[in-house]
Amino acid sequence: MGKHHTQEYKEYVSKLIVEEGRKASDVAYELEISAKTISRWVAAYRMKINVGKTGENYITPSELEKLKKQHEKELQQLREENEILKKAMHIFTKNQE
Repeated sequence: MGKHHTQEYKEYVSKLIVEEGRKASDVAYELEISAKTISRWVAAYRMKINVGKTGENYITPSELEKLKKQHEKELQQLREENEILKKAMHIFTKNQE
């Protein structure tokens, strides 16, 4: 099983590459972390700093998952309400004939 690194450590490593211009492969070798892992950290860090520049809030994957579940629940509720309205509309149009 792999090592667990804190978010602060991941950002520190990412800053070495993004802000200091170090090569990811060199940093990976020095810290004995796979280059693929570091690449994921750097991509997440770049996304975070780019989102911050546009004035938007950074959304973590867990927050994104929460929002997704909330939206799915709301969508299901709207679909159910829509079905009720369709049935009611059918009844009203039938009574007007």
